[in-house]
Amino acid sequence: MRILVTGASGLLGLNLSLVAAAQGHQVTGLSHSLNLQGVPFNTHQVDFLEMEAALGLIETSRPQAIIHCAAVADLNLAEQQPALARQLNCDVAGRLAQAAAGWGLPFVHISTDAVFDGVAGGYTEKDPTNPLSVYAQTKLEGEQAVMAVYPDAIIARVVFYGWSLSGARSLSEFFFNNLRDGQRVKGFTDTHFSPLYTEDLADALLEMLDASLSGLYHVVSPENLSKYEFGVRIAQRFGFEPGLVEPVRMHEVKRGAPRSLNLVLSPEKVQAALGHPLPTVDEGIERFYHRWQDKYPQKLRSFAV
Repeated sequence: MRILVTGASGLLGLNLSLVAAAQGHQVTGLSHSLNLQGVPFNTHQVDFLEMEAALGLIETSRPQAIIHCAAVADLNLAEQQPALARQLNCDVAGRLAQAAAGWGLPFVHISTDAVFDGVAGGYTEKDPTNPLSVYAQTKLEGEQAVMAVYPDAIIARVVFYGWSLSGARSLSEFFFNNLRDGQRVKGFTDTHFSPLYTEDLADALLEMLDASLSGLYHVVSPENLSKYEFGVRIAQRFGFEPGLVEPVRMHEVKRGAPRSLNLVLSPEKVQAALGHPLPTVDEGIERFYHRWQDKYPQKLRSFAV
């Protein structure tokens, strides 16, 4: 299948593009500021603020499916530039979905667990949303824009970790980098989430595409834990000192954009649709560890121009 991936230099977009290429798909990756070199797929630099030119390039690429990963994902940047966040997280998503519907192409839109306020936790796709930050609000508006023009699209609410192009994009890399250097780090004991390792998430998204699913899904790990416990597990698997992870509560640390505390999501709907459970956190950390042994982080960094 010819698959076009937006945000192909990002944490999810790059790993997804590599997984899809390894599965035999013909991948075209679109990135904004970074020009990738040496990757096993076609790449183009695109500015989605120039939407007509972007759509022209996509149409020329003749994809058979589109997976939209590109977004303003920096919570503090979204707070500082809400108009830009709304344009890229909402308006662009709607335009891409509308084009995909017109072309008759399957469309996967990547959203976030942060659309919930984190008061209750254990969220299903039927639970009411209540985003706390500009980022979360614009991502929810992106979901709504996609569904308004393309009800048969896949919307995947996700939370993930893994190895990135810069080596400093994910929570797992934050813990790894600091713990490797013997630095103390803070881990929140009162923030809970259900993170999937990026390549596991990529596998799931491609499987959903292959199964011709449609609608809203929580594509997260069936296991949840605090960010403190996540850091401790990273330390234990890599043989670092777990005591370097300092347990703290969110309010004890000054933060920028508001963040939800309990973002535990239920993946039961997608697991039922696919017929199997998604990987646990420990399974993901194991894969994260073995990729480090395989020098995968160095391979990713070699793609940066």
